[in-house]
Amino acid sequence: MEWLLAVLILSGLGVFVVPRARLRYVLSQAFPLNYSKILRKNLPGYSRMPTDLQMQLKRRIRQFLYQKTFVGCGGLHITDEIRVTIAGKACLLLLNRESDVYPQLTHVLVYPSAFVAPRTQMNTDGVVTHTNQGLSGESWSDGRVILAWDQVAHNPDTEARGQDVVVHEFAHQLDSETGTTNGAPALKSAAAYKAWSELMEREYAQLHEAIANDTPTIIDPYGATNPAEFFAVVTEAFFKKSRDLAHYHPALYAQLQGYYRVDPCDWV
Repeated sequence: MEWLLAVLILSGLGVFVVPRARLRYVLSQAFPLNYSKILRKNLPGYSRMPTDLQMQLKRRIRQFLYQKTFVGCGGLHITDEIRVTIAGKACLLLLNRESDVYPQLTHVLVYPSAFVAPRTQMNTDGVVTHTNQGLSGESWSDGRVILAWDQVAHNPDTEARGQDVVVHEFAHQLDSETGTTNGAPALKSAAAYKAWSELMEREYAQLHEAIANDTPTIIDPYGATNPAEFFAVVTEAFFKKSRDLAHYHPALYAQLQGYYRVDPCDWV
């Protein structure tokens, strides 16, 4: 019986030790040169990031690629460019932070272009309607993120609008790590949540007011959909329109800077 107990203990330890050892080995390997070329091509600002942030990003990318499964949909063949570009943009949100690499995420599904998702809606009278909605990205709480590659790759149209579907959907992933996708990601204290909610509620109301008055705003009006979308949209603005956000919404920029612990204005 003693030998059986010893085998069970060693087997149990192996469940934790072996994956960690494999991950350490993966992270110890040199970052492939072609991966760096992909980052310079598809991540605007990467070449201007401080060296220490570049090194952090590469390490996060290696872990992301090791732990997550990419699935090509709609006939799309998954390439290194697809994997590294998505991982790079997703891991921008994790720099300088003590966090795992999207622990709830297991699969990234990638379509060549916009995909169709079924939707069920119920109106105030209880009537249920079924529709199909074309999407470029979607974040699920069951371990999946779905993306359209033509919106992920370096796209002049989305760049001009300051949009990034990967940043948007992975902001939702951070938001959902608390168990509820409500626009408030995991924070350190009750005081931090209070400050966060007060500022976000104020900025959210200002966005609604700007839309109602047809006032131009650098924050995508889609952020007025609900607090969760507002968090994802302002995260896009933080990374893609950083100088404009810092100028027109300095308190919001400072709040996001405190959460993400980087200053993208330095990379522009």
